[in-house]
Amino acid sequence: MSEFLLVPIAFLTSCVAGVMGLGGGMLLIAAMPGFVPASAIIPLHAATQLASNVSRAVFGWRNIDPSIIPAFLFGALIGAWAGGAVYAQLDLDWLPAVIGVLILVLTWVPLPKVPGGGQWSLVLLGIYQTGLGMLAGATGPLGAAVLLRRNDDRDWLVINSAVYMSLNHCVRMAAFALAGFSFGSWIPLLAGMVAAGIAGSWAGTRLRHLVPQADFQRWFRWLVTLMALRMLAWPLLAS
Repeated sequence: MSEFLLVPIAFLTSCVAGVMGLGGGMLLIAAMPGFVPASAIIPLHAATQLASNVSRAVFGWRNIDPSIIPAFLFGALIGAWAGGAVYAQLDLDWLPAVIGVLILVLTWVPLPKVPGGGQWSLVLLGIYQTGLGMLAGATGPLGAAVLLRRNDDRDWLVINSAVYMSLNHCVRMAAFALAGFSFGSWIPLLAGMVAAGIAGSWAGTRLRHLVPQADFQRWFRWLVTLMALRMLAWPLLAS
């Protein structure tokens, strides 16, 4: 029953994402090793984050920009196909360590700049974000720079980050199902985490304007770093 400790964790991480617009997925996936098998971490994370992001977009639906959807979705389909091929070749015992390395890179290394600010930038974002997401799970920060070029309003960024990440998680769930992962055997845990994710989105939406963003970001980066280091050590601790 220890895996059900992920339910309150899902609430807290979804609340973080509701305030910041990103980061909740990183915290959640960094907490999952040890609660569920390595092979289930990324598929279950995708399902939970789909609910969290869809609910966050619904709670702020007035800020949704439909123009970002077609190009990103096209790129996401290509990325899921390419990333799925790599995922099938991974040694899943070392998957937590692989995710930990990628999280440290996403947290501390300057993100690659996608050329241009038009629809092609969204296609490229869909390709590398979804492709990398098949391996790392939490890739939300990758899209921040691209969306920032289009609109720097905080509510617009939070809601449309939720929109493109919803597409990302939906495509990846389909890819994992086609690869043979059975979501049905995890329904009780998923139901709890999905409900917690939606509740966290609701709470985060209402807290967004009360939390100083600069201080929060600094402490958040160090928290993510500590959890990523835990993931790096997990294969050794579990052996």
